[in-house]
This record gives sequence, structure tokens and C-alpha cells, in this order.
Amino acid sequence: MATAQRTEIDLGPTQALYPFAQQRIAVPGGTMSYVDEGSGPVVVLLHGNLTWSFYYRRLILALREAHRVIAPDHLGCGLSDKPQGYLYQLANHIKNLALLLRQLGVAEADLVVHDWGGPVGLGYAVRHELRLRRLVVMNSLAFLPPRVPLPVALGQVAPLGDLLSRRLGLTPYAAPWDTPTLPQDVREGHLMPYRSHHDRIALQRFVEDLPTHPSHPTWPLMEAIDRQIGQFRETPALILWGGRDTFFDDSFLSGWMQRFPLASAARYDEAGHYLLEEAPGEVASRIVRFLA
Repeated sequence: MATAQRTEIDLGPTQALYPFAQQRIAVPGGTMSYVDEGSGPVVVLLHGNLTWSFYYRRLILALREAHRVIAPDHLGCGLSDKPQGYLYQLANHIKNLALLLRQLGVAEADLVVHDWGGPVGLGYAVRHELRLRRLVVMNSLAFLPPRVPLPVALGQVAPLGDLLSRRLGLTPYAAPWDTPTLPQDVREGHLMPYRSHHDRIALQRFVEDLPTHPSHPTWPLMEAIDRQIGQFRETPALILWGGRDTFFDDSFLSGWMQRFPLASAARYDEAGHYLLEEAPGEVASRIVRFLA
């Protein structure tokens, strides 16, 4: 049985932006860190690659007055352990989420997903272990990619990907040309857990795990999730999209709209992949109203 424990972690200057107590749960390969704030209907916030639960800090503060908000850091990300020999694949991230939500007694929830949070969250929900009340999607996928983003194509070329993302640390948050308006303290908060080659292992493994051809080990699972998400076709859904995203462009947005034709949707032309950082007030307010 997985057990959870509450810990206090000194985050230095980032603590002021991210004032949440951390909980930890043992999973195969290490321990996962997560935030569990507030009480009421459960909202699960799932981050993706290059980020961690810090990305959702404003939503946690806004939602916890009326909801129980659970925001995990995937193994290898954020404040979770970063085992070097672990198999960082979608199937295992889904299993870890399952362990967490079972331990916390969560059988029904709203899901908010970004980037890899989409296939992790919906990959769990389609197994009928989670009653999905409402869904919020931001620049994500839960289906086979309609195109291979150039950064992914480059990142899957060994040893180029390891050189770029792990050894040189060329993540979008470290690159001022990607998010030029990001305040320095916010940038530091995002980068804080990913300072070394050791700490950046999951960032590169996420890139490697995007299924780009039928022989890829994650291809069958992503294909299966796509076949099954039709069960949520009439689930209330909100799709919010950064139009300047170099990873998930409008072909991914079209993929979501085809699968969730009843969803409310908004495209933010001047924002990119990190929508909650680039249009924070408007996007957060819209999500809070949708989940009210």
C-alpha cells in the first residue's frame, strides 16, 4: 500500500510564489511530490514537460477556497524524485497517477491538463477508475500527434537530444526568446528543480516518449486512449489554446475540437505554449468560472 507523508521543503526565493506544503507518496522508482489544498469537489491539475506544479500556482490559490485541489509533480519532475534508471514512459506515469488518486480516495474529479498532462490524465480516466466531471485542456494532446514538432524531432535524435536538453539545459524557460516577458523570479521558479544534467532526465525522456511512428513503444497506448476518449464526448469541456505554440500548433487544437465538438474553446493569438504564464489573469479566471 502506498503511503503519503507531509514534508516541509525549503524552496528559497521560490517559496514566496509557491507557498504550499508538499506531500509525498511512494511509487515504483521513488517518491512523488504533490500539493493537496482546500476542500470540496476535487480538481486534479496535471502539468506536462518542462514544467511542474509550480505552473498551476495561481489556479491552486484561486480554486482552493471552494475545491480540493490536487497537483502532483510527475516522477522525475518538480520536487519529485528523479531516478536515473527509471522507465519514463506514459504507461508508468499513468500508473503513478492511479496510485496517488487511489491513495487519496479520489473517484470523481475535474481534470485540468497541459502538455503531457493530457495523455496521463485521460489515460487514467478512460480506464473507468475516475468519473470525469469536467475537463479543461490547454495546449496538450491525448491522441497520436498529427505532426511531429521540430523540437521533438531534434530531441529524439541521439545524442543530440541529450546534449540540448540535459547537458546544455536549453529548455524554453531557459531561452529568453521563447517567453521574453516572463519575470525573472517566475523563470527561476520554473527552472529551480532542473538545474543539473541529473535533474533534467525526465524532460528528455518525455521528448523521447512522444510516439512518432507505429513501432514506438508508446504508440499502441496513445492510440488506445484516443479510441476510448469518445466516452467523454458529452462531458463539459473547456479548451484554451496558445496560438504561438511551437510544440502544439493548431493541428492539435483541431484534433481536440474533432473529439470534443461540444466544448467551449478560446484561442489566444499572442500567447504560446505556457498559456497560464502568458495570459494568466484571463485564463485563470475563465477556468475558475468554468469549474464553479
